[in-house]
Amino acid sequence: MPGKKPDYIIAWMEVKGKRFEILVRPDPAFRFKEGEKVDIDDVLWTDTIYRDSRKALKASPNEVKAAFGTLDVRKIAEKILREGSIQLTEEQRRKLIEAKKKQIITFIARNAIDPKTGRPIPETRIETAFEQLRISVDPFKDAESQAIEAVRQIARLMPIKLAKALVRVVIPPQFSGRAYRELARLGNLLKAEWKNDGSLVAELEIPAGSQVEVVQRIQSIAKGQARVDVRVVK
Repeated sequence: MPGKKPDYIIAWMEVKGKRFEILVRPDPAFRFKEGEKVDIDDVLWTDTIYRDSRKALKASPNEVKAAFGTLDVRKIAEKILREGSIQLTEEQRRKLIEAKKKQIITFIARNAIDPKTGRPIPETRIETAFEQLRISVDPFKDAESQAIEAVRQIARLMPIKLAKALVRVVIPPQFSGRAYRELARLGNLLKAEWKNDGSLVAELEIPAGSQVEVVQRIQSIAKGQARVDVRVVK
């Protein structure tokens, strides 16, 4: 059909001053580059290695071998996707950046606190800081490493630091069985001790920014009857 857009995009990388391209399906290619387990055969639109796909100029076997040390198209495609670049429309890039920005902000909100008060920082404040500082987001770089760098920048604007918290809980006997199963889902369960009366004393490590959410969940399980102590540790 005239004017119909192709159902592939170009992924490329430069090796020793030469550009190599492959044609890939957009959605699985993005997911592969994000680190998801995607079969490379589902990503490749064709098994041809190009020097310039728009001109249908294929790379010679000698060029490919010299650049990648192999002629295995799948291994080459994996390297290009992991280390190279993917063609994006402005709309695709905008959506990817917004999604990644949301992941970064969520990570910071769960893991960071105001060191002066020890309290979590709302996502809205973090998002405002992003706008004020014009923090850039790489749609293909992992959220955690970008969050760590973003916190360094935000610290110029307001008190903030990444931290862990220790939560010590005492659960009454009638709720202890269910609570034990749930605590391991809420954080890193460091200690669990059953008392003679059937109550449970436990200690878990959590991201400091999630302390309110965790305490609310514990009290929900124990019908508000748990004893909970939270201490930020670093």
